[in-house]
Amino acid sequence: MKKTETMTSSGHIKMVDLSGQYLQIKQEIDEAIQETLDNTAFINGKKVWEFSEHLAGKLAAKAVIPCGNGTDALQISLMALDLKPGDEVIVPAFTYVASAEVIALLGLKPVFVDVERASFNIDHHQLEKAVTASTKAIIPVHLFGQCADMEPILELANQLNLFVVEDNAQAILAEYTFGKGKKLKAGTIGDLGTLSFFPSKNLGCYGDGGAMIANNEELALKIKMLANHGQSKKYYFDLIGCNSRLDTLQAAILDVKLKYLDAYTTVRQQVADYYRSSLANIDQLELPAIMNYSTHVYHQFTLKVQHPHRDGLMRFLSERGVPSTIYYPVPVHLQNAYAYLGHGAGDFPVSEELSETVLSLPMHTEMDREQVDHITDCIKQYFKQRG
Repeated sequence: MKKTETMTSSGHIKMVDLSGQYLQIKQEIDEAIQETLDNTAFINGKKVWEFSEHLAGKLAAKAVIPCGNGTDALQISLMALDLKPGDEVIVPAFTYVASAEVIALLGLKPVFVDVERASFNIDHHQLEKAVTASTKAIIPVHLFGQCADMEPILELANQLNLFVVEDNAQAILAEYTFGKGKKLKAGTIGDLGTLSFFPSKNLGCYGDGGAMIANNEELALKIKMLANHGQSKKYYFDLIGCNSRLDTLQAAILDVKLKYLDAYTTVRQQVADYYRSSLANIDQLELPAIMNYSTHVYHQFTLKVQHPHRDGLMRFLSERGVPSTIYYPVPVHLQNAYAYLGHGAGDFPVSEELSETVLSLPMHTEMDREQVDHITDCIKQYFKQRG
């Protein structure tokens, strides 16, 4: 984490500082964009597949197939599994809606499972009772930058012949450790993994982008076809697919930023460490847990704030130039779009509690010590005033 000479103005604190990050690597980014403009290969240009190879190497994955965005990555992954209308897919109730949305869009049935209070991730202890004869897949979401507990999920999936599709939009480079010590990167553990390169992600482009991760060559080939209208070769269509491509310009940008991803991750972890040390003694806060089976790459630094302080703290921070955000204010099972599934308040109590208590603080690669000091001083001041 950077140390500056003078106090940074609180008015300049951002949840995500994309402009600051760009300025640090401006020359490389501009050259990559200019090279793409000069080549004019704007769709499926060479840089798309160079980036794909570089990212696959970074993740120790056999194949990374770029696509238009993270939601498309989830949808195409499910399409590749040949699921039938009415088949059930298990998904956490506390997640961004895309994880459930793609299930419903394909005529499948989302089956919600509650999450663990400590990790925010799907509670594997509740999986087996959610399985029926129609269950075909599980989508564990690696939320906020930390892996779901994958080993017991895989054991159940293998036992019941279920697919596992990892939603890894928020945890690129997080590493999962199995009981016997084997380590794998998030997104490379299940049958398929998905990524989002939305600008605010740990590895973000300057528009929309996503990718699928596969370690099975047959699935990788099928996914590549599905993302390109189902073509096996130009104008020969073997599958009913869709059109979801990563622009060459975005791939060129991502290939530059990929070189800095380790350093970006280290900065996020340093910011999180300072948040932890500074906020450790505030009884009304519960800091994000670090599970012993996963590293944490801090897409978000998400606190639990004791009721009834969350909304008051949020206002107090805003008045002092500190942004904060609630991810997510309503769990998916209580969203209007999913009312047809018949769920109500109390069905998934941990997810509902989290929606009422979580608060995410600024977290990005350009944060300096003065910014974090200002944020944490404001939080301390709020609770000091309230006894």
